[in-house]
Amino acid sequence: MSKMIMGKKLGMTQIFAQDGTLIPVTVIEAGPCTVLRVKNKEIDGYNAVVAGFGDIRERLISKPVRGQFMKAKLPVKRYIKEISFEGSEGWRSGHVIKADVFESGDMVDVSGLTKGKGFAGTIKRWNTHRGPESHGSGYHRGVGSMGGHTSPGRVFKTKKLPGRLGAERVTIQNLKVVKVDVEHNLILIKGAIPGPKGALLRIKSSIKGKK
Repeated sequence: MSKMIMGKKLGMTQIFAQDGTLIPVTVIEAGPCTVLRVKNKEIDGYNAVVAGFGDIRERLISKPVRGQFMKAKLPVKRYIKEISFEGSEGWRSGHVIKADVFESGDMVDVSGLTKGKGFAGTIKRWNTHRGPESHGSGYHRGVGSMGGHTSPGRVFKTKKLPGRLGAERVTIQNLKVVKVDVEHNLILIKGAIPGPKGALLRIKSSIKGKK
């Protein structure tokens, strides 16, 4: 069954399994997500729900976004995203998606934006080698050769050059849900997850893994 929920990364910690094994986990505040609108195959061509997540003051969002919540007669939320969810045909505006959609042992895919690191050189960005460090060399952290002399006479598109590093959408597949705390809307997932603390995440059923 395809399930999905939005969440906020709170950080990493570690817990002990029943057999004493130490498990590193990422703690995610998953939901509650409030459904604004339900999409169906007959009208929209696919099944999904438009949901809001995260509290925010009403004056801090734009009027068009605020209008969606006014139409649904719901309090405003910080984020609005489409969530694919099987079995949502009978849902209505106002339905709440909580962390209990997942349970311990589920395999999930988690998507998020990696940490933005600004402009970076080739050594940090592409892990290239330094230039000669001996006396007399004035070329230590350069980009290296830019190509041939006369032929092809240009720089190839695949040349590793300095540029912006990070702030890319990354999906980590086949992560295991270790624990679900329904009371506090927390999901503990084994391993690391992209993004800084407070980053918005999408947690969905794994397309490869099995429970």
